[in-house]
Amino acid sequence: MTTAEGDNASSSSSDVWNLPNILTMLRIVLVPFFVWFLVADDNHQGIWRWAAVVAFAVAIYTDKLDGDIARARGLITNFGKIADPIADKLLIGSALVLLSILGELPWWVTILILVREWGITALRFFVIRYGVMPASRGGKLKTVIQTVAIFLYILPLEAIAPWLVVVAFWVMMAALAITLWTGVEYVVQALRLRAAGRRA
Repeated sequence: MTTAEGDNASSSSSDVWNLPNILTMLRIVLVPFFVWFLVADDNHQGIWRWAAVVAFAVAIYTDKLDGDIARARGLITNFGKIADPIADKLLIGSALVLLSILGELPWWVTILILVREWGITALRFFVIRYGVMPASRGGKLKTVIQTVAIFLYILPLEAIAPWLVVVAFWVMMAALAITLWTGVEYVVQALRLRAAGRRA
């Protein structure tokens, strides 16, 4: 291996093994633990449910933290651009599916959200030859509301305050509405991007 090749390999390795990317990988590692805790609880609203709450909270915090560190220190990498949304979708997707399996969230809500999420991800890859679709303000708001809704759902609300179950449902409905609306916005944006790319 030449010196230049060695320097490139070292640079590539350091691009991956920085703090934001490590936090992203930690979030991915936390997903199976979160799943196991929620399944182990099996709707008993006990200690395993609280363990799932903690795992979800830590995972969500790493999402905010890795983004803040990456922007502040200029550590935004290609690996991070790919791994970060994958980690988010694994966490959010597993939470929605499990809540539906446990009978706590209607399947139609989970299906609509997941079809939108994976559909827009596929759309991004489809139009990437014409340009990159950046995350919109609505998209960022969608992520926040989804996270709050899921967090409320996985809390053992029946043991804390039963009326919060209703609050969780309506927050989830708000998340669903924003998710679908921003999905339409991204489709329009993708069509415009494709048209502009073809003209160019």
